[in-house]
Amino acid sequence: MKFVISNQVVLSRVPDGPIAPYLGGFADSLIATGYTAWWIHRQVLLGASFSQWLGRKAVALQDLTSDHLTRYLQHRARRLRPRRDDHGALTHLLGFLRREGVVPEETTAVPTPSSVDQCVLAYEAYLREQRALTTATIVNYVPFVHAFLEHRFGAGVVKLSCLSAADVVNFVRHQAPRLHRKRAKLMTTALRSFLNYARFCGDVDVDLAAAVPVVPNWSMASIPRAIGPAQVRQLLASIDRRTALGRRDYAIVLLLARLGLRAGEVASLQLDDIDWKAGQLSVHGKSGYRNKLPLPADVGRAIAVYLKSGRPPSTSRSVFLRARAPVCGFQGGCTVGSIVRHRLQRSDVDAPTFGAHQFRHGLATEMLRGGASLGEIGELLGHRHPQTTMIYTKVDIQALRKLALPWPGDAR
Repeated sequence: MKFVISNQVVLSRVPDGPIAPYLGGFADSLIATGYTAWWIHRQVLLGASFSQWLGRKAVALQDLTSDHLTRYLQHRARRLRPRRDDHGALTHLLGFLRREGVVPEETTAVPTPSSVDQCVLAYEAYLREQRALTTATIVNYVPFVHAFLEHRFGAGVVKLSCLSAADVVNFVRHQAPRLHRKRAKLMTTALRSFLNYARFCGDVDVDLAAAVPVVPNWSMASIPRAIGPAQVRQLLASIDRRTALGRRDYAIVLLLARLGLRAGEVASLQLDDIDWKAGQLSVHGKSGYRNKLPLPADVGRAIAVYLKSGRPPSTSRSVFLRARAPVCGFQGGCTVGSIVRHRLQRSDVDAPTFGAHQFRHGLATEMLRGGASLGEIGELLGHRHPQTTMIYTKVDIQALRKLALPWPGDAR
């Protein structure tokens, strides 16, 4: 006798076991997140088999743990060939049951944080709550601060009042030779931030941040690698906009190229950030900074086409969604970077890099060559400090030659 789980799943017999009453809701959740009918049927069938095994073992839902998943799959492998995604499918089911509140969250023994860990956690909270820094910045700073405290205090108790300039200098001298120049500069920036925090807390009376050595570096030594206008046009032309995926990726590349957005800014773009009447885009920049930008007609048209005939049905407010289940917004800028890399690899474009940031550099370079001021460029790119925009003055060599003073004396 067939048993209907949902409009997309029909089993050959009535399921039993403790999970059986929840299989219909599980199937509905998979449908809502965009999984295919075949994959939904397979996950529900595996869940029904798992439920039957739990019933034979007399395992109640309140006692269900991830260890039961492993034991069941070992049992199943004795008579059926295992698949790589079996564990993931059951983990998905277990997550659904926990969200429904029928299976409790697993409690694991949390080790007592060390004195160094406690100090770092307090510093993280300061960066997040007092300084409003982004998660990416905090993630970059914390490992260096943790290493510095371990270098100075080891497994002992952290006493920031005992820190001295010699401790700071010795740590930098020990670590800097092992790091790339950019990483070494990031390390010194993180240390200055932490030492300013220590002074803010009142644990340090002197300005130890001033004792952090400067990593040798020629000012503005590297020129940003920028993609050219012809390369951008070639890349856009290579994207097949007849497909939903193509319409999404075309809109993303156009946003990067025309507005110079960062990959993370594109990923975090929400439907409410687009003001269609005013023709404006509200961009969530670094440190929570919001910047309103004009929405070019071609960019707005590309986004509208994607929203109308490319974006999967979803309750998510993110503009751009994953093309494969689970259908949801991007987790971060890395997804946008992967899309750019994939599109460049499939095209014949000879781009400077495979990254998304080259579009930002390309826009700034063309604006500079078109006569835009550094202030205008910085405003569009969302730079909060003029020094950040100064790097682009090295790009337009011809314009710089016009500013060069003649060599004193007669020309020879």
